[in-house]
Amino acid sequence: MFNFFAAAPKGFEYALANELTALGATEVRESVAGVYFSGSLELGYRVTLWSRLASRIILLVFSGECTSAEQLYNAAYCIDWPAHFSNKASFSVDFHGSGGFINNTQFGALRIKDAIVDRFRDDGVNRPNVGRSDADFRVDAHYRNGKISIGLNFSGPALHQRGYRGNTGEAPLKENLAANMLVRSGWQAEPVTLMDPFCGSGTVLIEAAMMACDMAPGLLRDKFGFEHWRRHDPKLWQSIVEEARARASLGKSRCELKFYGSDIDSRVVALAKRNANNAGVFEFIDFKVANVLNVTPPVETGMVVTNPPYGERLGNVTSLLQLYFQLGEKFKQDFGGWKLAMLCSDIELVSSLKLKADKQMKMFNGALECAFNLYTLHASSTRREIPIAQEGQGGEIAPAFANRIKKNAKQLDKWAKREGIDSYRLYDADIPEYNVAVDRYLDHLVVQEYAAPAAIPEAVSKRRVTDVLLALPRALGVDPENIILKTRERQKGTSQYQKLDMEKLERVTTEYGCRFKLNLSDYLDTGLFLDHRLTRKLVGEKAKDRDVLNLFAYTGSASVHAAKGGAKSVTTVDMSNTYLNWAKDNFMLNGLVGRQYQFIQADCLQWLAECEQKFDLIFIDPPTFSNSKRMEDSFDVQRDHVKLLSALKKLLNPGGEILFSNNKRKFKMDMDAMAAAGLQVVNIDDKVLPMDYQRNPQIHNCWLVTHA
Repeated sequence: MFNFFAAAPKGFEYALANELTALGATEVRESVAGVYFSGSLELGYRVTLWSRLASRIILLVFSGECTSAEQLYNAAYCIDWPAHFSNKASFSVDFHGSGGFINNTQFGALRIKDAIVDRFRDDGVNRPNVGRSDADFRVDAHYRNGKISIGLNFSGPALHQRGYRGNTGEAPLKENLAANMLVRSGWQAEPVTLMDPFCGSGTVLIEAAMMACDMAPGLLRDKFGFEHWRRHDPKLWQSIVEEARARASLGKSRCELKFYGSDIDSRVVALAKRNANNAGVFEFIDFKVANVLNVTPPVETGMVVTNPPYGERLGNVTSLLQLYFQLGEKFKQDFGGWKLAMLCSDIELVSSLKLKADKQMKMFNGALECAFNLYTLHASSTRREIPIAQEGQGGEIAPAFANRIKKNAKQLDKWAKREGIDSYRLYDADIPEYNVAVDRYLDHLVVQEYAAPAAIPEAVSKRRVTDVLLALPRALGVDPENIILKTRERQKGTSQYQKLDMEKLERVTTEYGCRFKLNLSDYLDTGLFLDHRLTRKLVGEKAKDRDVLNLFAYTGSASVHAAKGGAKSVTTVDMSNTYLNWAKDNFMLNGLVGRQYQFIQADCLQWLAECEQKFDLIFIDPPTFSNSKRMEDSFDVQRDHVKLLSALKKLLNPGGEILFSNNKRKFKMDMDAMAAAGLQVVNIDDKVLPMDYQRNPQIHNCWLVTHA
């Protein structure tokens, strides 16, 4: 009897233990990422040839306590390595695990390699060569919780490499993962017509066809680990292989099942056909190029087992959510009586199906933890009375939100057209459950997710945002590709300008005759603060024939209004070169060129302290708080506003004005200190709050400051 360990991805242990028991293994014991078992040499061969779930089979030769490098060396040295392989064969050591005295796997592998070489030498035999990539004989060691297991890699290269698949295309699904999906879905136990509408390179269908035809998954492999093992029995192995070939031939002649696969990409469908042909099951699978939303069930009942695209495999998040929602509708509408098994790593995408799972399991696709859900698609399932694509209908997804934003849009779209603007806010957490802001920028929507209160479970807030993204295309008639999601948390310093890892999406918007460049995707903010629209307009109205300063200028939008309003000169100051260049682009968009327009990159507070120019109109919208490394001191608008405005007073010509704005929700102007500084202050919030921000009057506050 021999002791073995069948390694597998996490989450495979239960199914693998059942498979090994069915193959005749004894003393089957589940562990983390694998299963221990015992059996004869014949059983070891059968498992290697027939296991559809294991990643590799290890023949164990030592297992025991190990708490030091010396113990590790001794454990490996005591094994009679010359009895296992010839010194003419190359060898390598694969070491797994760390902790305790093992800082890294290379150290563990090196100690075992040294012990093996020393054992050969001490037995009076020349040392074998170490093979770096394609060794004849592989030693496998696993260290965990102070114990070391050392064995021979009995199976050789990873068992998921069946031998039928060449180029895998994008995001390949490993063969043993596909097999595990078929096992855990219940399909292997009760085979029925099988369909995969996201078939990719065909792995799920090919594995299923091989199961149905009783074909051993290892029959096409040309290399195994035991071939250079000195106790290998070639005749026994060959008899097991011949038996498997006979079973496959008989199984193929008796198979009456049919398999159906489709994918929107013609290149991967062609690849799937080649793979199926290599595997010897091409005749059983019907592959075609088709959009998943156009496929129809080939028979009345059957099972769909699939791994749809997620994450980087397809478009933006809104498009993916829409795809999954439409997929759920497709299944409910056309696949009544079928069963569905789906693997996906994103719980929000799965929830977008709007299907109730019969069973939910965890399964790992490489290092990626995925949900594997089973569904029954009842033939009598309730369907919508209104087709989901019907214009103007919000459907049953977030109806309260959908109705509110449609109502808002009906009112605001007309208002915006009259005002001469094409970027404005449509929704700002009007309904507490849907805690987002939705802004329209021409033909795009930007959805900003506010941080949810701590009392709201994360899963609940995520589901609500998902429902918002699902409802918007139907409620407003916007292409899902034109909806961008951003998550906005409470910001400090300049983190409101955080760069996002998204493809650049630039547009040009119009506001009261001014044109501005938008970047809808790269940053949390788009380059234009919509709530300051009327403030910028006021700057333009006050600017004629005046010298204007825009401090903390961001992308210079207020400067553009001033220049378009007929300012004698406009000075734009900001610490960021990125935003100053953006401001220059905005000036160019409006045909504003000349020496009267200056752009200065500087620490605004330091520049203010050193400035000797005079101005007639100053617009300043400082951050609420900043401790940027490029600023000498921190800045707090509540603490420092009197000092700031007093410094600005020195730059103000007689009869000049300061427009001071900030976004601190509970900001309180120190009226006594301002009077003592010789400044007169008038709050003008009611004059500069745009209609699309009426629900949120605390979005910013604005003050007109003059000499007392």
